[in-house]
Amino acid sequence: MINSNRKYDTSDFRRRERGGSYRNRIEALQKIFVTLFVSSVVMGLVLVGAIIGKRKAGTGIFAEASESSSGVASIVGSIEAPTPTEAYVIPEYLEDTDLAINMWGPLEPAAEPVTYEHYPVRGIYVGPASNLEECFVLAENSEINTFVIDLKEAEGALFDTTNELALETSAVYGYYNLSEVVEQCHAHGIHVIGRIVCFKDPRLAEAHPERAIRDSAGNVLYFNSEGGRAFLDPYNPDNWEYLIDLAEEAIGRGVDEIQFDYIRFPTGSTTSGNEPYFGLEGTVPDRTEAINRFVRTARVRIQDTMGIPMSADVFGIILTSEYDGRNLGQDWYTIGLAGEDSVCPMIYPSHYALGTMIGGITFDKPDIYPYDIMVAVLSYGSSAWYQEGYCTVRPYVQAFTAYYLGEGNYLEYDYDAINDQIRAIQDLRLDEYILWNASVIYPEGNYGGNDDQ
Repeated sequence: MINSNRKYDTSDFRRRERGGSYRNRIEALQKIFVTLFVSSVVMGLVLVGAIIGKRKAGTGIFAEASESSSGVASIVGSIEAPTPTEAYVIPEYLEDTDLAINMWGPLEPAAEPVTYEHYPVRGIYVGPASNLEECFVLAENSEINTFVIDLKEAEGALFDTTNELALETSAVYGYYNLSEVVEQCHAHGIHVIGRIVCFKDPRLAEAHPERAIRDSAGNVLYFNSEGGRAFLDPYNPDNWEYLIDLAEEAIGRGVDEIQFDYIRFPTGSTTSGNEPYFGLEGTVPDRTEAINRFVRTARVRIQDTMGIPMSADVFGIILTSEYDGRNLGQDWYTIGLAGEDSVCPMIYPSHYALGTMIGGITFDKPDIYPYDIMVAVLSYGSSAWYQEGYCTVRPYVQAFTAYYLGEGNYLEYDYDAINDQIRAIQDLRLDEYILWNASVIYPEGNYGGNDDQ
């Protein structure tokens, strides 16, 4: 084999080299060597004298080099000081209004922001760590790589938290040991997302009225569409702090990602008929800005500071209805610019009314068209994620049968119906999704993969 790095033999070249005999050349070289040796000795003595003189004067060797000097002194002078490494800066794509700054102050960035690694999620919801063994089997035989575990539901924390406020309000159920569950999931190669229900927290709202949505007289309001219960005030930063504290505790227990759900205002009217009061008109940011500011604040604390991805769940309706988005405080075109890792629209066909029109298409019975509804809704809102800085879009997929819609209005959501929604997501060049079934019972199948394998 030819070695392209070998050194070629130069003996023939040397023999042909011009110049007299070898003896003549050796004698010439000896003379040159003697001359160089004498010169080096003389220069050495001069240099030693210079060094001694400089040291006696109390200066460094190169301290008094003249402007015209050359050699080492000029080389040292030409070396530039290293440029300090610039700190990593998290880009902000949303700007606070004056009203927001007056209410909450400027958004403080992370003191030492860090980068984080995005994880491509293909997940299932497992509630309070339910049916784990069956879910592990499903993951081993499909594309599923992530479990979404409930850290907190509307009535309180489901894991063994030590959070003081949760303990004070008797809102700790301790259904499972979080550290043990995370360790078990990791042993199976499963990415763990901790889900936290945010402002739908009637127990805390009723135990601490100052944290609840109230009317202008200070009375706690109860909402018909929220089970006739109270609702936490999304404008209140004390509520933000509680939710972020729970997230930080879960991260310390090994959770790989945090997902905030119910980051919205309540729907529907109040039981008293009184309107919510958040401050004098013209002094309060709109609902959208309140929700976005919470997401950004949580992102700074969790994602920017700890390097842990954070995602936000939103209603699917906000992709097609700006009006509903404003009332909920979830604006599809800006919430994905809050800097979080991903946004998760819950696009469940069963949640759309009979005769719903989307993009000019009328769906008489939306639940029986899983592929078409997913395509229609995502297509309608697709312009949002082409904005610079928009986060990953990771839809929730309906994996339950909506029997409550009445016979003839619903479809049995078997593996094919569930996978049809995933195909729709993939056809729109999105690659992430989470299956939702409150009972944590999923049909067998290679979700998102090739069924021929």
